[in-house]
Amino acid sequence: MRYMIKSKMLATFCAACLLTLSTTAQPSSWFNDKDLTLTGVYYYPEHWDENQWERDFKKMHDLGFEFTHFAEFAWAQLEPEEGRYDFAWLDRAVALAAKYNLKVIMCTSTATPPVWMSRKYPEILLKNEDGTVLDHGARQHASFASPLYRELSYKMIEKLAQHYGNDPRVIGWQLDNEPAVQFDYNPKAELAFRDFLRAKYNNDIQLLNNAWGTAFWSEAYSSFDEITLPKRVQMFMNHHQILDYRRFAATQTNDFLNEQCLLIKKYAKNQWVTTNYIPNHDEGHIGGSPALDFQSYTRYMVYGDNEGIGRRGYRVGNPLRIAWANDFFRPIQGTYGVMELQPGQVNWGSINPQPLPGAVRLWMWSVFAGGSDFICTYRYRQPLYGTEQYHYGIVGTDGVTVTPGGKEYETFIKEIRELRKHYAPREAKPADYLARRTAILFNPENSWSIERQKQNRTWDTFAHIEKYYRTLKSFGAPVDFISEAKNLSDYPVVIAPAYQLADKELVDKWTAYVKNGGNLVLTCRTAQKDRYGRLPEAPFGSMITPLTGNEMNFYDLLL
Repeated sequence: MRYMIKSKMLATFCAACLLTLSTTAQPSSWFNDKDLTLTGVYYYPEHWDENQWERDFKKMHDLGFEFTHFAEFAWAQLEPEEGRYDFAWLDRAVALAAKYNLKVIMCTSTATPPVWMSRKYPEILLKNEDGTVLDHGARQHASFASPLYRELSYKMIEKLAQHYGNDPRVIGWQLDNEPAVQFDYNPKAELAFRDFLRAKYNNDIQLLNNAWGTAFWSEAYSSFDEITLPKRVQMFMNHHQILDYRRFAATQTNDFLNEQCLLIKKYAKNQWVTTNYIPNHDEGHIGGSPALDFQSYTRYMVYGDNEGIGRRGYRVGNPLRIAWANDFFRPIQGTYGVMELQPGQVNWGSINPQPLPGAVRLWMWSVFAGGSDFICTYRYRQPLYGTEQYHYGIVGTDGVTVTPGGKEYETFIKEIRELRKHYAPREAKPADYLARRTAILFNPENSWSIERQKQNRTWDTFAHIEKYYRTLKSFGAPVDFISEAKNLSDYPVVIAPAYQLADKELVDKWTAYVKNGGNLVLTCRTAQKDRYGRLPEAPFGSMITPLTGNEMNFYDLLL
């Protein structure tokens, strides 16, 4: 466990804890170990009659919540007209929350630009590959590659940060909402892609031609201005170009978040900054904004799709999904939180089942066992209008009746408060436990490359990785997903599954690790290609021959 806690209550939750037991949680400057974990809930003041706010905040406090979460989708209320800002309503909400000892996480609202922006500046709208231009009326319809959209976003964020950056009632900031990598075909995205390539290839088009192998199929370029965004649906599109496009797309999201963060930090006093990623590990952006103080994630466990289907899994979910997310997010900076954890039935899945009684509490303990510093649930009140009308909250449609999931949150909070009485400083871990400590070396670019040239039609890169992860968890091994920047010597065992893209520097690092006593597990396709996705001019697989002592004469594929 992260903490030495003397309480019989802990035995109830051993099953959850074993899934996600952590040895790598670091002391955090933002959170106190003695709190164990903090618990919060989303609230949207702009959705409800103001005369109900105080009742709602009092009920949150009575249920035991310690913080709430504002302004995530409220840009239209914060800036009803271009350049005219209105924070008065939000000030009143912050004051009422503070009255009931609820700290506030403030959000930047960039997931939902207001309608005046979409109509006045339609060039900021995201464009799909098929030519469809997204429109106002949903969310995430603006292009991160649009300089104008960024300029308008930063103006609003700066005003918000000036207003709340020195407010002790605000403990931290969430950027955007579930920011993903955009595969955007807005003209500004194409121009930005060309600039990205000019910078990467030193403004030398021949370097790009060599990297992309454009001599194949008469694809050679004479100018960066000839390059367009790759058509991902077009069969046999140059996969080296698509690899660079994936890198570019991830960079756009990372840069947008990083600039938001730096802007807030100009004004924020003793406030942290994070965002709530969906754990889509193949997108390549998670952990790529270095200005963030730590990472947080969103996790929904039961929604009827094929994650956890089965008599139990249908209403509980695949238990590895929380463990995987914990083990992926925690090693990035040592601190992490869960910004959205399902409180009950959702409305956007294929079937939308109710969780099994006790499942919500089980998820919370699984998150805690991984080392999370906070758990926040989406949302306090079930909405009466809009896209998420059938999405459960902590209270139901009458605004007062606590839902089954809300009761489980209340129980969890009471249990955490009891455990706080028994807090003791961190203890040494058992030697046999530390000997099982394992790192899974992860770079999404391997998946990007392999998925374009699968070894057979049933290949799934993440299913391959999960085979190793599931086995490790069955041994009770503590696991970290790590990048190549991490120190391998911290781990007795390192697994590099399907690690297709490599270079001499990485292979030398592996070799040094093994010579120093490390246990390295390599699987199929290891180091077959360089970082551009090209095969070296050498015998097949020879990049790792000095490391493994093996030679590959040929390969075959089975049915």
